[in-house]
Amino acid sequence: MAILAGLAVLLLMAAGVVTDIWWYDSVGFRDVFVTQLGTRVLLFVAAFILTAGAVGASLVTAYRTRPLRIAPSPSAQVLDQYRQVLDPLRRLATVVIPSILGLLAGAAAMGAWKTFLLWRNAVPFGTNDPQFGLDVGFYVFTLPWLRFLVSFFTVVLLLALIAAAFTHYVYGGLQLPGRGTTTRAAFIQIATIASLLALVRAAAYWLDRYSLTTHESRLITGITYTDANAVLPIKAILAVATVMCAGFFIASIWTRSWRLPLIGVGLLTVLSVVAGGLYPAAVQSLKVRPSEKSLEAQYIQRNIDATRKAFAIDGIEKTPYTATTDAAPGQLRADADTIPGIRLVDPNVVSPTFRQFEGLRQYYAFPDILDVDRYAIDGKKSDSVVAVRELNLAGVPEGQRNWLNDHTVYTHGFGFIGAYGNRRTSEGDPQFFSSGFSTKGPMGAEYEPRIYFGEESPTYSIVGAPEGAKPREFDFPDDQGEGGQANTTYEGKGGVAIGSFLRKIAYAVKYREPKFLLSDAVNGESRLLDHRQPRERIERVAPFLTIDGNAYPAVVDGRVKWIVDAYTTTARYPNSRLTELEEATSDSVSERSNVVVAGAGQVNYIRNSVKATVDAHDGAVKLYGWDTTDPILKAWSKAFPGAVSPLSEMSSQLMSHVRYPQDLFKVQRQLLASYHVTDANSYYGGGDFWKVPKDPTHASQDQPVYYQSLKMPDQSAPAFSLTTTFIPSGSGREILRGFLAVDSDAGTAAGKPAAGYGSMRLLELPRNSAVDGPGQVQNQIEVSTARSQSPSEPLNLSQFIAQNRQSGKTLTYGNLLTLPVGEGLLYVQPMYVQASREGGSFPQNKATVAVFGKRIAWGETLDQALDGVFGGNSGASAGDSGSEPTTPGTTPPAPGAPVETAAAQLAEVIRDIEAANAAGQAALKKGDFAAYGVAQKDLQDAIARAAALSPQLAVPAPSGSATPSPSATPSPSASP
Repeated sequence: MAILAGLAVLLLMAAGVVTDIWWYDSVGFRDVFVTQLGTRVLLFVAAFILTAGAVGASLVTAYRTRPLRIAPSPSAQVLDQYRQVLDPLRRLATVVIPSILGLLAGAAAMGAWKTFLLWRNAVPFGTNDPQFGLDVGFYVFTLPWLRFLVSFFTVVLLLALIAAAFTHYVYGGLQLPGRGTTTRAAFIQIATIASLLALVRAAAYWLDRYSLTTHESRLITGITYTDANAVLPIKAILAVATVMCAGFFIASIWTRSWRLPLIGVGLLTVLSVVAGGLYPAAVQSLKVRPSEKSLEAQYIQRNIDATRKAFAIDGIEKTPYTATTDAAPGQLRADADTIPGIRLVDPNVVSPTFRQFEGLRQYYAFPDILDVDRYAIDGKKSDSVVAVRELNLAGVPEGQRNWLNDHTVYTHGFGFIGAYGNRRTSEGDPQFFSSGFSTKGPMGAEYEPRIYFGEESPTYSIVGAPEGAKPREFDFPDDQGEGGQANTTYEGKGGVAIGSFLRKIAYAVKYREPKFLLSDAVNGESRLLDHRQPRERIERVAPFLTIDGNAYPAVVDGRVKWIVDAYTTTARYPNSRLTELEEATSDSVSERSNVVVAGAGQVNYIRNSVKATVDAHDGAVKLYGWDTTDPILKAWSKAFPGAVSPLSEMSSQLMSHVRYPQDLFKVQRQLLASYHVTDANSYYGGGDFWKVPKDPTHASQDQPVYYQSLKMPDQSAPAFSLTTTFIPSGSGREILRGFLAVDSDAGTAAGKPAAGYGSMRLLELPRNSAVDGPGQVQNQIEVSTARSQSPSEPLNLSQFIAQNRQSGKTLTYGNLLTLPVGEGLLYVQPMYVQASREGGSFPQNKATVAVFGKRIAWGETLDQALDGVFGGNSGASAGDSGSEPTTPGTTPPAPGAPVETAAAQLAEVIRDIEAANAAGQAALKKGDFAAYGVAQKDLQDAIARAAALSPQLAVPAPSGSATPSPSATPSPSASP
């Protein structure tokens, strides 16, 4: 049975290795697998030989130099009994014990393959640390490998010492004090091993000096005053003392006494406790704490400079921003360019709406959190909320769930779905520019809509069939197709060909599934698609990178591609603040979506060094070197030549969808909460520290970061940006202290990002600022009695909120966006209402709130809310906000214009309405949803023009009737 079990384990391991090789071949990254596997094998073999060899040699040497005659004594009689038991097993133990220890050491050493490769391919950073004057590359690449070697040899020598001492003792060569004489051979062997162990420990003490550069203290990460003036000298003294102990062990060979080495070890222990622990504590307590601010200033400044450089926040542009809290009527019109189209569609809310309109079947799925991108539709770039229609086997009816359907029929999703971020229908639903089961992409060009590789893809699928065979794979619902569906056969190059008998056996073993050999669905043309999630595929081909928590889809060059950001990180950058990645990237969105940064841990250096793509149809993986100046990426590129492609290979379409990564921005904002302070004395006081506000609607988590197009005060034009806000740390009142935006638009030039990409701009509000933070704004919204700006809505805001929280309805607050407008800060929040019943309900945008200072206004549309806040017509500035803006080029008649003129214009508008409606119906019949969306926009624009003309067609009031004076005319309602 044991032999059969062993063979089964070997078979499973062999199947795993060979299928991995085939998989890496299929994506073109075989060299990555071979290099990784080869390095791990090399380390395993080296560790096994050194450990097993050292322990085995120690056992054999001790046995061969044992005394042939042992003086009679009570202890000798006891040991004789042990020898009688051990002797029959001695030869076996001499092989088995070293082998087991060698296997354990080898298994542990394999985990150091990244450390070894970075050391082997180290490159300089070009920056020296201020304490030792060594290049940062020494700490990042060399020091970790040296510490691994010290730890490894410490264990090996300790095991060898134990083996020698035990053997000599059992066979009489090593005697306890007062019980006999230790043989010269025992002295030589034990003293030699002990001296080598002491030398290794001396090296450890010496390396500890350099490791202090990443030591965490109460105040900072890095060397402090006590470290520099007490710990460093003590570590050097301990290293010298340990070398002296090694000399004492060597001397014992001639003195034939353990007294000197034991005294040396005892004194070393006392020194390490007293000098290594008590002395630094005394310096810290008696000297540093009374004058900590002045003594630590130099070291705090080092920490500030290193942290800002390591997290790439040293080039941030700071701008004092005295935000006004009042605005003159019509002020928004003057600042129209700052709001090219406020994104009302919240990607964190509208997933159920996407499912309702575009899901169509239970087995189609959209992620709970959608993505924000931008697309140029009809020549105009717009923020967009996007997703792909994926297949989720959990939605397949239970009666249809079987191996054949799960793995050969339901194989892929279908279609890219995109909605304008700043438009809504009259019912409050998103307006789609890419929808349905069309093969026309967002910009009207043909694209491949089938999603074989995605975040919801099955574990594995078997696709492909001989030419002429009847299609087996379900493609999409189709009333014209057999059984109400269209079928297809995969014709891509993705996956691994499994037509041969050998490959069928290998995958049958890997997935413990005999149907690979029995089913007729597995044929000579079959291909197996596995490891299908985009982030997993990138992790496998680039195990040296830290993968961003979010992959987002884009239509690029006729294909749907998943775009994923990847980082190079280290926790060894000297004097830089250590931060926990998972904690730094956690917010209310990541909590709900359960998406975290892969390989999360502590880091104190990060670069978005790679942009990666995964083709949704054939699974092809491409890594583009984004930050080619990063030394860590250079080292990995030397270790895995050809794995990372040059940025010049990135197409212009792909470049237009690259954006600044959310997770990196969240790490940077966490650091900037304290490290916006660049003066050591101010940093020590901490009085100007900030924090990230909590999400007003999910108070247990930080507010998420938001993608939106806006214009910062020093920008000449709006830019697609990633934004966040800051409030004072430790303050009881949530006042806004900072607004941070990073330019996230990489432009459209092939192989070259736009010059402004990644530029970070921080607006610092005065410390006595009265601008409310997100929490206070949310509170204002909750209790506001502002009347609606919509004529059809009789309720005030608090009544509207209460009414839509009643039984049968659910009110959801959308993203609370912050924008610098009119020399102040404008908050905009859409509100969604959803029926509480099961099935068929979805959130609809029924109201939008705008807040500027203490003024609140709301309405059905964004324009109504903005008009109420700014006391004027803001329709021209709202862009395509779904609020029926006036069509460019059409000027409504001025008040008092002749009715005949208005009637003539209305007749023209009615013709436009009829034409737009007819165009929409024709596009709908053809299934051209892009054209249908354009027609619907034209229809809404024409209706808006008609609404603008309607006041001019009203019957004039009879002569002498009462007319309100201008002073009595009510102004747009807004709460003060």
